[in-house]
Amino acid sequence: MWIVKNDSFLSIVEDRSNNGMLMVRGRLKGDIEAVFPGAKVERTPRADYLYRAFLPRAEVKKAIAESIDSIDYDNFKGSVQNQSRYDIYMKLWEVMHKAQKLLSKV
Repeated sequence: MWIVKNDSFLSIVEDRSNNGMLMVRGRLKGDIEAVFPGAKVERTPRADYLYRAFLPRAEVKKAIAESIDSIDYDNFKGSVQNQSRYDIYMKLWEVMHKAQKLLSKV
């Protein structure tokens, strides 16, 4: 699952060795901590995602629910404060906009 917040981009998958845990991955320093402040984040330079943390499913579920509850904007793109992150998210928006046009024809 990808989670795109105005201050972080996360990939969340099941821990292969413990299905009670989830592996939260981030590409940018600080993204995991933005959602999970107490997480023990590992830097993994040989992995696809540079950062990762292993967290109980319940903790991840609670943090994502709190993120949803804290939405206080009516336009996601307008809520992104960091210009570099905004530029990256606009590229993602453009790719998905093209996908919508392409796949809506099917």
